[in-house]
Amino acid sequence: MAIVGFALASCVTARKVNYMQEPDRQIPSYADTLSFEEYELRIGDRLYVYIYSTNEEVMKMYNAGGGSSAQMRQQMGSSGGAYGSYDLYTYLIDDEGNIDFPSIGKVHVKGNTLREVKHKLEAELSTLVKEMPGYSSVSVEVNIVNRSFSIIGAQSGRYMINKEKMTIFEALAMAGDLREFNSRKEIKLVREKNGVTTIKTFDVRSKDIVNSEYYYIEPNDIIYIRQIPGYSFGINHVTTVIGVTAATISFGVFIYSIVQTGINHVRKHYGGGSNSSTNSGEGGNQ
Repeated sequence: MAIVGFALASCVTARKVNYMQEPDRQIPSYADTLSFEEYELRIGDRLYVYIYSTNEEVMKMYNAGGGSSAQMRQQMGSSGGAYGSYDLYTYLIDDEGNIDFPSIGKVHVKGNTLREVKHKLEAELSTLVKEMPGYSSVSVEVNIVNRSFSIIGAQSGRYMINKEKMTIFEALAMAGDLREFNSRKEIKLVREKNGVTTIKTFDVRSKDIVNSEYYYIEPNDIIYIRQIPGYSFGINHVTTVIGVTAATISFGVFIYSIVQTGINHVRKHYGGGSNSSTNSGEGGNQ
């Protein structure tokens, strides 16, 4: 019975794995704190910058020969990986928080959003191209090429963020979702911001997660997922419980039969010898 009880306790129920459940005493309720904040650039980020203009000279000057944005992206990924040879087409934010942009020089971008960098470069370039023949306005496209998050403890790996807003559910889906024995009630999120690292713990089963601060992930986030008790025992279905119980009972019966056969053999051997000796002694006395 103890084995059966342990096995049943180890079962993975729908309560343990289903998402979007109503909060109660076991599933927490999260306050409505949802507020998506634009990512602020950090040292080590790489920026992809593409300049749009009706002036072909401007295009050639800033876009490595004037190819389209799509063509440049294809070249960046041609050597493998998410961005392949992006070193040739991107700008690294150095230890001082600057990028070195042609004709402009050092541009401080650390702590800025992509939108702010876009406006900053457009203002600088517009001033420069006014002096060129065939002046036309310019428009700038700015993206981060190394936006990624990591998952450890389950489906471990590093995954690219391919959209501006990525939710925790989309992140888990990219990793193939959680397995039956991955804990959903104590997911840890490690996040670094402004040089400070924080660890947040939340229950992804709660319906309220969509309105909380945990809903959106950010570049460089680390998601830690632990295994729930019972994983090493490997019981997740009632049929498995029955099979393990039956096998345990059968093994116990088998051991009992061996032990009982041994006991009977000893009794027969030594018990029979003792009776023979007694009978012989009695006959001699007569």
